[in-house]
Amino acid sequence: MAACAEHRRRFIRYSNRTKVVVYKNPTEVPEKRFLTDPDSTAQPRKPRACTVGRLRVFPMMRSHSIRPQTVRTWYRIHKWSSLICTAFLLIACITGLPLVFSEQLEAILEPHVAPAQAMPGASVANVDAMVATTQARFPSLHPYNVYWDDDEPRVFVNMSPSDRPKDGDIKQAVFDVHTGKLLELPQDKFSILGFLLTLHSELFLGLPGELIMGAMALSFVISLLSGALVYGPFMRNLRFGTYRANGKPRTRWFDLHNLLGIVTLTWAVVVGATGVMNALSTPLFGLWRAQVMPAILAPYQGKPQPTHFSSVDAAVQTVATALPQMKITSVLFPNSVFGSPQHYLVWTAGRTPLTSRLMTPVLVDVQTGALTISQSLPWYLRLLEVSRPLHFGDYGGLPLRILWALFDIALIVVLSSGVYLWLVRRKAPLEKELNRLVAADEKSVAQQIEVAR
Repeated sequence: MAACAEHRRRFIRYSNRTKVVVYKNPTEVPEKRFLTDPDSTAQPRKPRACTVGRLRVFPMMRSHSIRPQTVRTWYRIHKWSSLICTAFLLIACITGLPLVFSEQLEAILEPHVAPAQAMPGASVANVDAMVATTQARFPSLHPYNVYWDDDEPRVFVNMSPSDRPKDGDIKQAVFDVHTGKLLELPQDKFSILGFLLTLHSELFLGLPGELIMGAMALSFVISLLSGALVYGPFMRNLRFGTYRANGKPRTRWFDLHNLLGIVTLTWAVVVGATGVMNALSTPLFGLWRAQVMPAILAPYQGKPQPTHFSSVDAAVQTVATALPQMKITSVLFPNSVFGSPQHYLVWTAGRTPLTSRLMTPVLVDVQTGALTISQSLPWYLRLLEVSRPLHFGDYGGLPLRILWALFDIALIVVLSSGVYLWLVRRKAPLEKELNRLVAADEKSVAQQIEVAR
């Protein structure tokens, strides 16, 4: 009785937020096949009705429901945003799957000379000697950068012919951190992991390729959010996670697409959003450099770029003393493109698992060896630093990588099933049914207003 009284109030006080359908024949029950698969055998749920005078009233849509017009709009956004990015996403997913296990695969595909075992607290070799040894091996090149291996006690010294080296220009020497012994000179050879990473991130197009992949990742996020909005209306007559194994092939693919799509939604949004951030890394670092470097380089205006550099090892020790809570990860030699032509750019990171992803740059005068400036990166670069390892599941070790791989495989199935559903529905597009529902909804609203008058 209370429910009927509520329906009477809604019928008498009609508003745009609550809509009712009036049937003069109390036994008439409308068929509800709203946005489910046309092959569905699920029984529609009949609305509960009550009597208002001589009329039978059926509530059709509450304030929290999505109207057919809204569903149609979001369905179109989902369809076209998905179609635009599907091919690029398949490339990203297929190449990203082995990249999730890049550390494990690198040990197998690209073996290297291991450094000698050292006792905890063992002394560290002089970096200047390593640079001098590498310079003697490649006299026509100049030092480009030095970086420390995160997993093993190794130091990499890179030489380059210019401040903006191209692929294959850099020559490398690998040293033992503690003994300073030259371990190896890696030869230029094809790297399957390098090939996959370049294809995954930039399609071998450089910065334009990065921006294209970033735009596709953004389109992917839009398709995910719009797909989540239409999931409820499409599956309202079915239980969550329904998979009709005995249905027709299209029905099975439809259910599988929806099931895997909604299960992997959160993960896919995270990976898509971090993919957008990673694609913008070059422009964002360029923006930061344009904001910071002019003020730093103002005192050096009119001075030539130095040709004699102070000790790299001394610069490292200066930074280590100034920031004892940080560890040195790399040193970029004076560089007019990616750093400062007057300074060593020393990159540091925290020592804990969380802060190890947060980098802090330090500039050291290349002539005097004095620390010039040390400041945290802006928020957008902090966000980029956090998003990079999250994109490939680097935070939780091997278990998280396995989980990332399983989600990646599920996403490949979602993309493939989406293409299949679009191909088989071209002759009978679902938008015709959506248009019919929109027209019926508009007609129903007009009739209700007329009756209410």
